[in-house]
Amino acid sequence: MAADNAYLMQFVDETSFYNRIVLSHLLPANLWDPLPHFLQTWLRNYLAGTLLYFISGFLWCFYIYYLKINVYLPKDAIPTIKAMRLQMFVAMKAMPWYTLLPTVSESMIERGWTKCFASIGEFGWILYFVYIAIYLVFVEFGIYWMHRELHDIKPLYKYLHATHHIYNKQNTLSPFAGLAFHPVDGILQAVPHVIALFIVPIHFTTHIGLLFMEAIWTANIHDCIHGNIWPVMGAGYHTIHHTTYKHNYGHYTIWMDWMFGSLKDPRLEEDDNKDSSKKAE
Repeated sequence: MAADNAYLMQFVDETSFYNRIVLSHLLPANLWDPLPHFLQTWLRNYLAGTLLYFISGFLWCFYIYYLKINVYLPKDAIPTIKAMRLQMFVAMKAMPWYTLLPTVSESMIERGWTKCFASIGEFGWILYFVYIAIYLVFVEFGIYWMHRELHDIKPLYKYLHATHHIYNKQNTLSPFAGLAFHPVDGILQAVPHVIALFIVPIHFTTHIGLLFMEAIWTANIHDCIHGNIWPVMGAGYHTIHHTTYKHNYGHYTIWMDWMFGSLKDPRLEEDDNKDSSKKAE
């Protein structure tokens, strides 16, 4: 029992370390130090998530809309400042709730309820990467079906997912749309990350890193720039999802859409558009 408690304290020590690193650089100690551990963890996740959202969003927008204007997107495809402000407003309303999920998952890990492990040395590098692969396949499967049901179950779409799908044209999508969800919608689509903790052994720090990588990934797939790297579910695929509502529900890869018959390739979309233009002429 003592050994188990000592092992679990590694997780508590690690989250406490992250809390100190983030909070001590952003807030006076008297504002966060008296808070219970759970609230410190939530505050750290909230502040870190907000900073990540704005820093990654602004840097990416500056690069593609200013430094590379007319390179990746024509000027008339760039979203308006008003549209991006609305996306930021929606994301910031949801951010306190989004960051509650990793806070709860960290609390469950600290209590020993999951299959998380503290050190890569416990399993070795080979199993570490094997478990990451299994974890990501599970998460991809879970997000695919969660996303698809948010479309197929009409009340879920109407009251939750439609908030995100007001951005349904190329010139309304931007990296800031990546987290512009109803808070319950955003949490539901991240829940597979937490469920996976009870099924697949995963390194604790890696789990936290993958959760926060979501903010960068969702910014990337909403920039309308098709990277064309197989089998990545890039922005070209996801832009089609926002315009057709019934294709490309996947998250990181196109495999789930391919397996379950919902894949639409951006290259085929371009060919269809060219054919339509020729017929119009």
